[in-house]
This record gives sequence, structure tokens and C-alpha cells, in this order.
Amino acid sequence: MSFANPLPWWAVLLVVAAAAALAWHAYRRFSAWPTRRYTLSALRFITLLALVIVLMRPIARSSEADSRDVVVPILIDVSRSMAIEDASGASRIERARDFLAKRLLPALNGRFQVEVLSFGETLVPADAAELTATARRSDLGGALAAARERFRGRPVAGMVILTDGADTSGAVELPVPEDTLPPVHAFGFGSEDAGGDREVVSVTAAEAVLDGSRVDLAVSAVAHGSAQDAVELRLLENGRPREVRHVRPGPGGGTIREVFHVAPTAGAATVYTVEIPPLPRELVPENNSRSVLVQPPARTRRVLLLEGAPGFEHSFLKRALMSDRSLEVDSVVRKGENEEGADTFYIQASRTRSGALTSGFPPEPVSLFTYDALVLANVAGDQLTGAQLEAARDFVSRRGGGLLVMGAQSFLGRGLVGTPIEDALPMLLNRRSDTAVSAAAARGAGVSLTEAGIDHPITRIADTPDENRKRWEGLPALASTSALGSARPGAAILATTTIGGAARPLVAVQRFGEGRSMVFAGEASWRWRMMLPSVDHSYETFWRQAVRWLALGASDPIAVYPPAASAVGDDVVIRAAVRDPAFTPMPDASVDVRVSGPDGRRQELSASLERKDGSDDAMFAAKFTPAQPGLYRVSVTARRGRADAGSASSALLVGGADVEMSDPRLNTALLQRISAGTGGRLMQSGEVEPLMSALRAATPAAALTVRHDLWHNAWSFLVMIALLTAEWLLRRRWGLR
Repeated sequence: MSFANPLPWWAVLLVVAAAAALAWHAYRRFSAWPTRRYTLSALRFITLLALVIVLMRPIARSSEADSRDVVVPILIDVSRSMAIEDASGASRIERARDFLAKRLLPALNGRFQVEVLSFGETLVPADAAELTATARRSDLGGALAAARERFRGRPVAGMVILTDGADTSGAVELPVPEDTLPPVHAFGFGSEDAGGDREVVSVTAAEAVLDGSRVDLAVSAVAHGSAQDAVELRLLENGRPREVRHVRPGPGGGTIREVFHVAPTAGAATVYTVEIPPLPRELVPENNSRSVLVQPPARTRRVLLLEGAPGFEHSFLKRALMSDRSLEVDSVVRKGENEEGADTFYIQASRTRSGALTSGFPPEPVSLFTYDALVLANVAGDQLTGAQLEAARDFVSRRGGGLLVMGAQSFLGRGLVGTPIEDALPMLLNRRSDTAVSAAAARGAGVSLTEAGIDHPITRIADTPDENRKRWEGLPALASTSALGSARPGAAILATTTIGGAARPLVAVQRFGEGRSMVFAGEASWRWRMMLPSVDHSYETFWRQAVRWLALGASDPIAVYPPAASAVGDDVVIRAAVRDPAFTPMPDASVDVRVSGPDGRRQELSASLERKDGSDDAMFAAKFTPAQPGLYRVSVTARRGRADAGSASSALLVGGADVEMSDPRLNTALLQRISAGTGGRLMQSGEVEPLMSALRAATPAAALTVRHDLWHNAWSFLVMIALLTAEWLLRRRWGLR
């Protein structure tokens, strides 16, 4: 005997003691009649003890080794990939259905309790004769987890899955540990040879590089099988043909990698599609195209250029940045001191922001946080107050802005050492000196790109890696270079200069908090403009890209984050960050989301606050289900009380790729991993007898354990009534009521 609701031994002792004390105290008036008190107290104690035992639910267990009580779930994949016809004209679902009806069910029925379930997005009971491959997605891991919960508490000898091994849930691991599942025996349907199928595997849009609004589209395609013919890649912009390339795969049909350079329309979201024309009898034409959405800049990026002293660099740098229409530049130059010893400044800024720059630096975080990037050129730490330096650090870490520190005065002597922004920089300042390496020592020492700098958006001043490297090596020498320490963990050194045979970091970047930072250790980069031909725009290109990259991650106080990609019928979650102008989260805001579909229909959604333990972020989320593919417009409006707190908008591409049809080959590796991890086997389609042997071997351990509740019967009820009746009769007889 055991208990369904057992108590620990110390709790049992406490309950027994409490029952005894309560029973003895109930008849304290009978202290003059010891025999009667003992009798009634004993009856009350036994009744209370019996009640406690009933609440603990005494049970008895017995095992029955009849395999007909043991369950064998059969899970059948009904996702669209199972409709692929890769076996003599028969589809995978047809072969699975035929195998189930003619081989599997006749062998299992009468020996086990068999339950047939189909899975795509969800796991549901199914009729074996009516299985069709129509589900949009195949969540294999989710199906196994749902089956485990469905048969929890029942004896399961093993699960049988009939699938091609495709799992488009996006999960790397199973949602439940493999050792918590019963043995999974897998039957794979499909071919491991894609038979000449061509597929566009991915299309990704890189960050903007070069001048204008030029964007790199990285394309990865594959020609399965032994096809050696050139593959035609077509690039479409919003459905209109833009470029065609013919690329020949490697021996045996290898991966194709190409980069297209595009210039999206300013101010509008642009959809780029890369497609491969399907062959007449191609296995899966659905995977021959993919689309990617290139979001437009929400607005021009605002830059604050702070110069510690007048110089050529300021003039050249400001001219280069102000000629970029995607940047709005405010500049402040420290001219010197007036008669009272106070600093004086030369300010060029927007009329709405110039009033906050009269002291050379925005006086409060709100005015600083209106910018997206901050450039400190030859600004030593003692030129700014502690509060200003702390605000600059928060500008990067909390606001998500970009910080560029350049010029020898920022690094020589004390420089920025020990200031709040020191740890925001990608380089340690532990090897600084009082002098920079002069032009004489640096003469003839060119600039070299590191491996990280070859393709980085900041240092891409030419189209190809080789040309880019040559362009940098041909730049004139700088006037001087400051000595810095080593790179911080996570930082990247993009370019170096060679001084005295040793390479010194020149350009380094890192992410810090929500923002980005960059160090330029050279002096007089304006030489790259003055000492090169007028048609060479390396100087302008480099600095524009550097400031763009720094400002790119800076969001507005109200920012919307749609998912990068989604499919029709998916639950799409739109997230929005809601902050005030000082970028303080506003969790008490009311947030409304409006979604406009490709057909013009609008959906009004109410976003709720996403709670995260230990986080004070104000991230709101709303969910909707797109009914058709295409471009969706998303706008978010926030309110605090009756006051408007701001708005934001973005775009979302639905159905840019048919994920279910990606890589149509049988995924034997995944099925082998699941089977081995759960103690099952990967079977061939004809291996019914090995399956039966494995299930019979697992039957004794999974045999149904029958549990009998000892309290749930007439005898326990009669005993309780008898005890209560005996106590009541004695109380009446002895004059108690």
C-alpha cells in the first residue's frame, strides 16, 4: 500500500499529535470521569486519524503485462513537403499512407493500442485513409512534445513517426529533453538526392555602403545533384526585372554565392527578389525564389560634431558629412577663451538646436539624445565636465547612439583616461604617451586593412575585396598616429598603420550597450583628400560610412520592431519600444498598433506590455495573423494618459520565402539524432518486424500499472459512519449534546 498524496514523516507526526491534542481537549469536561473521557477521546482521535488517511488517498498497485494495454502512437507528417513526388511519380504522403494502411496498422492492431495522429503546425487525431499533405509548416519537435503530454500517465512502448525529417519550427533543439520521451522509431520518406533541384537558399541585405543609398544583397543558391549548367540568377526590384547573371556551380553542384549592388528608392520600403527560372521537370519549383525587404531610413541622421580646437580636419570632415543628404550635421568648435577666461565656441547648427549648444555641449540628456551620433575630435577629458562625460556615455549605452573619438588631443597625456566614456571605447588607453608618432616617423608607412576590415561597411571604399585593399594601401601617410592599448573583448580592429615595423591600430569599432563606438587614432586624415586626385573620393566615402554606421543603430524614443520574415498564417508579433525624449521607459503608456495589408485592409491592435524579470524596459507587443503574402505597413501610436507620446512606422514582408520547401532532401541526420537520443531506431520502410521486436521488448517496462484507491469504496464510508455514530450515541447516553 502507498499513498497518492503522501506527507513527509515529520508532517505525519505533527498531524497525529494535533489530532490527539484536539481529541483530548474536546472532552476536557469529563476530567472527573477518566474512563468516559478516554473512550470518547479515543473515538474522536480514531475518526480524525481516519479522515487524514482518507485525504492522503491510500492506494494499491498491481502490474498487468498485457501488451494490449500499451499505447503505440503513430505520428504522420502532413506538411506540404510530404507532397513532393520523388519516388517514381508517387508523393511522399502517398507512400506513407500506403505503408501505414497495408503494413504498419495490420502488424500493430490487436497487439497494442494504436492511435494515429497527424502533425503539421499542430498534433491532431487523424483518419489513416484521409491523410493529405496540406499543412503549411512541419513542427516535428513540437509534435513529439505534444504527444508526450497527450499520453502522460499512460504506458507507451514507443512512438512511430512517418516523415521526411523537415522541421520548419525554427528551433535548434527539441522543446523537451530527449531522455523524457519514449523510444522514437522513425520511418523516413523521401530521397536524400534532390535530383538536380536548384534553390535560392538565402538573400540578405547588408548595411548601406558606399555613397548614395547603395546596399549589398548577398545571395546564396545551390544546384543539387550533378548539374553543371550555368544557373541563371534574376534580380527583381518590386517585381520589376533589374539584373540577370549566369553563374556556374562548382563540381558536383556546389553552393553559389553572389553579391548584387542595389540603390533602393529613397523614402520607401523596397522588396528585392532573387529567382532561378525552374527547369521543365524540376523537383521543387517553390524554392526557386526568395525575397528580402530593404527598409528605408526613417529620417535623416542627426550628428553633433564637437571639435576641441580649429583645424583643417574640422573643415574637411564637416564638408564631407554635410554633403551627404542622409546626414544632418551640427558643429561646435572651441575657439579659445574670452577676457573672463570662459571658453568661446563657433556654432553651426539648426535653429531649433543651436540654443542648446551655446556652452559647447548640450546641457541636459534630452537635448543630447536628439542626435544619433556624437563626434569628439581633439577633445580632451578636461574640456568637458563630469556630468557631460557621463551624459556622453549614456548617449551610447542607453540611448543607442554612436560615438566617434578621433584626434591626437583625445589620446595624448591624460586625454580621456579615467573619464566615464573610457570603457565605451573599443581600445584600451593604457599605452598612451605624451606625444604621437610624427609624420617624419610615419612617412612611407601606409594603411592596411585587417581581415575584419575587408568587408566592413565602414571601410568598404571599393567594390571588390582586392580593389578595396589596394585603395587603402595607396592612401597618403597620416601626419601622426597615437599609441593606444589593446582591443577590448568584442571589439574589431579594421585598419592599422605600420610604425617602426610594428602595426598600430588605426580604426577600431565595438558595440557598447545599445549603441556603437569607434576610435580613429590618426591625425590629419584630410591628407587623403588633398594629396589624391580630385576624382578620388576615398576620404568622403570613409567618413560618411563611418558616421552612418555609428548612427544606424540609434532608434527614436518610439520604435517599432517587426519580425524580419514571416509566412501566411503565422502568428506575427509586432514589438514596440516606448520611451520618453530622455529615453526613460514608459511602461504605463497605452500603445495602439495599426497594420495595413497589401489589399489596403486595416487591422487595429492593442499592444500589451511584455514583462521581463529584472528588466525595466517598456517593450510592448501585439499579435496578428496575415492572411495573404505581400508588404504590410505597420504604425504604432503611444499615449501617456491623454497626452500623445509619439509614433513610429515600419514595413513587414510576409511570404518572402517558402520555408517548408527549403532543401527538399530527406533529413536523415535529424531522424537519426532523435531516434538515437530517445533509445529508438531509424527504420527502413520495409522494417516492420524489427519495429515489432523493439516494441515487444519495451512492453514489460511500459505495461499498464493499475492503481486501486483503497479509500474510495463502501467499507471506508461505513467505518467513518460507525465511528461517528458510536461517538454520538455515547455522548447522548452520558449526557453530552
